Amino acid sequence: MNKVLNLFGTSSNSNEPDPETGLTRKEKHLVERSWNLVKNDLKGNGMELFFILFKECPEAKNYFPFRDVPSDELINNNKFKAHAVTVMYSIGSIVDNLNENDVLIGLLQKNGESHGRRGIPGEAYWGLKKCILILLKSKLGSEFPKETEEAWEKTLTVAFTLIIKHL
Repeated sequence: MNKVLNLFGTSSNSNEPDPETGLTRKEKHLVERSWNLVKNDLKGNGMELFFILFKECPEAKNYFPFRDVPSDELINNNKFKAHAVTVMYSIGSIVDNLNENDVLIGLLQKNGESHGRRGIPGEAYWGLKKCILILLKSKLGSEFPKETEEAWEKTLTVAFTLIIKHL
């Protein structure tokens, strides 16, 4: 019977943290459910994420190949659009693999190594984390209660800590 309950996320141990990530089954579910509401427009939401990032952390624009493109022209820049979608796919890959620690850890290590070769500093990820939370809150409104926000906060902290470790 416990196996059946586990399939529906109603197990009594749903609040036990995963030994590798520290995320509970409930936190993972909240992140997955809220991501499903945002992933329908990866390009639009990705571009909006970058506009938020460049407003909140203007220095971040220097890390991208479209650094010299005026802000009002970014919306028509193919490299900008492509990178916006790529970042959203990366976030989606984190969400999609919250229950596959070996894959999740591999993805995060690869991201860190790739960005480390480009000289991206760890603090850039903390700025991105803040902007992801701003985007989610603006897009989800009442579908982004405090409990879901805290689950995202924890998930991004775990993910970005591992990425930064491999820069």
